[in-house]
This record gives sequence, C-alpha cells and structure tokens, in this order.
Amino acid sequence: MTAKTDVPFPLTDYLRRIEAAEVYDVAIESPLDFAPNLSRRMGNEVFFKREDQQPVFSFKLRGAYNKMAKLSPEALKRGVVAASAGNHAQGVALSAQKLGCRAVIVMPTTTPGIKVNAVRSRGGEVVLFGDSFDDAYNEARRLEKEEGLTFVHPFDDPDVIAGQGTVGLEIMRQHTKPIDAIFCCVGGGGLIAGVAAAVKQVRPEIKIIGVEAVDADAMTQSLAAGHSVRLDQVGLFADGAAVKQVGDECFRLAEAYVDEMIRVDNDAICAAIKDVFEDTRSVLEPAGALAVAGMKAWVAQNKAQGKTLVAVASGANMNFDRLRFVAERAELGEQREAILAVTLPEKPGSYRKFLSLLGSRSITEFNYRFNDPGAAHVFVGIQIGNRAELTALIETLQAEGYAALDLTDDEMAKLHVRYMVGGHAPKSAGALNELVYRFEFPERPGALMKFLENMSAGWNISLFHYRNHGADFGRVLVGFQVPPNDLPAFDAFLAGLGYPFRDERENPAYRLFLA
Repeated sequence: MTAKTDVPFPLTDYLRRIEAAEVYDVAIESPLDFAPNLSRRMGNEVFFKREDQQPVFSFKLRGAYNKMAKLSPEALKRGVVAASAGNHAQGVALSAQKLGCRAVIVMPTTTPGIKVNAVRSRGGEVVLFGDSFDDAYNEARRLEKEEGLTFVHPFDDPDVIAGQGTVGLEIMRQHTKPIDAIFCCVGGGGLIAGVAAAVKQVRPEIKIIGVEAVDADAMTQSLAAGHSVRLDQVGLFADGAAVKQVGDECFRLAEAYVDEMIRVDNDAICAAIKDVFEDTRSVLEPAGALAVAGMKAWVAQNKAQGKTLVAVASGANMNFDRLRFVAERAELGEQREAILAVTLPEKPGSYRKFLSLLGSRSITEFNYRFNDPGAAHVFVGIQIGNRAELTALIETLQAEGYAALDLTDDEMAKLHVRYMVGGHAPKSAGALNELVYRFEFPERPGALMKFLENMSAGWNISLFHYRNHGADFGRVLVGFQVPPNDLPAFDAFLAGLGYPFRDERENPAYRLFLA
C-alpha cells in the first residue's frame, strides 16, 4: 500500500526539503505550550506542541499542502485524489480549496458522518466505498488512473514527509534551550520521519521517540525486524494511527534517526487525554494523545527527572460518542482508580466493617446482587494514589477475612462484567420480600459513604448498583429484603433519609431482568 520513491535520495537532503516546505498558506506555527500540571506531577519540564490547533485540528494539512503546492499547473487542473477516513482527508480538502483544484476523497462507508461532512464543507468530493481503509485506498488508486488524478499519499511521500517535518523545525525554533526528547505518535510514520529528519541534522543530541498503540505497532515491529512488517489487523481505538504497514520511505528515515519506540494501551491513552485536558482544556483524539501517553510511560520506565520533554499533540478530531469510554478508563490508565471483587460474609455488620476498612477513600462504583446466602460478592471501584496503596489495601482486607481480587487490569471485568452485576434474585423465601428503590443524592466527596452508612438499618441489602459518572447527583438502585410486618418501620426509614426516592418494583426493566 506504500508509495515507493523511484530513486531514494540521500537522507541529508531532507533538511533542505523541510526548510523549503510550503505549509504556511494553510497551516499556522502552532504554539509550544508548557504543561504546568503534568510537569509538576512527573518531575520534568513538559511541553505540548499544539498541532490540535491547526485549522483542521491536526498536523496532516502540512504534508498534504506541501505535496499539492509543488504540483504542476496541469496536474492541479486535473485534480487530486486521496484515501482517508479522517485527518488526511480534511487536510487534502482544505489544501485543494486554497489552491483552487478538484479533490476527490475516498472514504470507507463506515466513516462517521461528522468527518464526511467536514470534508464536504471544504469542497471535497466524497466517495464512500468499501468497509475498510484498504478498500478505500484501492478505489482511490483506480480513480487516479481512470481520471488522471494525482494521488496524495497520507504519509509515504517525500513531499508529505517534508511538510510534516516543519513541526520539528518549529519546536527547535520555539525552544532554543536544551531538549532531552521529542515524542511523536506513529501511524504510517510520516510525522516522526519528518520530525526526526529535521531535528537530527540540527540538534542530534535530542532523542526522537515514537509512540504506538499496543495493538497497532507496525513501526515497533518493523524496526525490531530490520524490515517493514505488515500487521494482519490493528486496533481501532486510536484510529488516526491505525495503520497495518508503515511507509517504505518513512521506515528508511525512522531506521536512521528514531532512537526508541514506546507502546501504550488504551487506558494509558485515555489517561493522557485527561492530562492534556487538565492543562489546556482541549480534548485530543486518541491518536492525538499517543505522544503524551508514551512520554509518561518513558518517564516511568527510565525514572527520568529534571528532563525537558516535548510531546506532539497531533490531533483533536474526537468522536463525541467516545468521551464516555475515555472518562471511564482515564482513572484506570493513571492508576488513580482500582477495581476490586470483594467477598463479604452475609451477616450483620459486614458492610459497615468493610466500609471502615476502606477508610477515607472515595468509592467510584459499588455493584452487588444477592445470590449466595452465605456471602456477598461486591464489584467495587475505589480511588487510589498508586498501586502500592492498592496492594496494601488488599492485604488489609484479606487480613480481616475479606477475600479481595484485583480486577483493575481485567478487560472482561472493565468492559462487560461491571455492567452485568445483577441478574435475577434466587427464588428463596427471603428474596421474595425484595423492595427496590432508586435514590438520588448530591454527588460530592464522601456522599456515597454517607449513603451506605444510612442504609445500615437492619434489613438485608439484596441489590446495590452505583457508578460515578461525574453528574451533579449520584443515582443508586437498592434492593432491600423487608419482612411484611416491618413495612411501617421501613416507610419511616425512607422518610427520614432525606434523599429523593422512587419505588421501582413495577418498572418493567426490573421485572424482566432483576426480579
């Protein structure tokens, strides 16, 4: 799928090409912003190269415009064609709009409407074809030949690489003091190839470190093997960097100039999105936050302190429907939340003792369904400071007779089980007396703990479901086993709680799935 150059030219020629790149008719010189919060937490000077502030919210327009601006008048008159599901498509469309030429963009039929509309709004002719990028790429190549269009490759083209390399020139111009390392996301390899080619010929002491998702690590595998490796499949969370094979020219440059590769998982990417938001109030897309996630991993691995580090924030074309997933996983990626399965004996005082062992820690999730008459299996999320604190907590729980299992790194638990804790209650005599109520309480630190303490009124809790979603009110579904002769006392208990509540026993969802 890569576009090979006819005759590879000396790598040292790239600096001249990058210095002569035409990008600023459409691109801005993006800021190099100091990140005070992340710097303080990591013990290093951290800077974000803000490519998310480009007109198309990504660095991709640099390479696209540089390629297209160098085309002959005849080629521009015929028009260009590209294959992309996102940022490259918008870069080509904007460049064509600026140059006054036709741009045909082939996008997979699965491309979100927001991205399709963004390309059309810039005058691009969108052709929806196939279910994957490979399908779109092959169709774009067919149109190239059929209509005499010029294909604008998303990464494996010297002019595209040179356009991306202007990011490296800007970093060195904006920060003349020593820089220890620059981190770049890697998909096809155009960005890191360009940045490395620029930086290593001017300030070779600066480390160039590439970052990939663990399930899309074509460059890592290629550099390790000494030749370009094609992956059978790639993960799609960081879709802007989900490439099965890096470019041949990109690989040639990376092999010469890239010092190291780092791989990160989705939880680490989500944590990095949150880190950038806390310092900038901007929301990066997953691929856009790869460099930040990799920088954090590199610092942890090397116990680096007092270094000056730059991470390229490469894009902010975030799909809105991914924000919930990002928020769910960010705390896990930062190791600020732990997920535990804890077994409590079904006897009076078990809940209160369990809560006392948690101490002042905030509870982020608490799910339980009565099933075993002898023990209660609780799925609980807890805010922690670090993994050492979690280890100590588990040891404390076990010493007090509470079986505790760490599920923080269990994908099935995080993706599925947390939403499935519940089910029908066993049809025992005790469970037949279940009352189910939904409560609301102001969501603030310690509020759930107070709520749980108030629940200890002598009746067995048969169902409990809570998850902190960051709303202003916490919402809890609770089942109580209340003998009929205790109903007057139970009504008085509800009235004295001071929380809004609603009887959900007639709710069809409860009757179908929980009763």
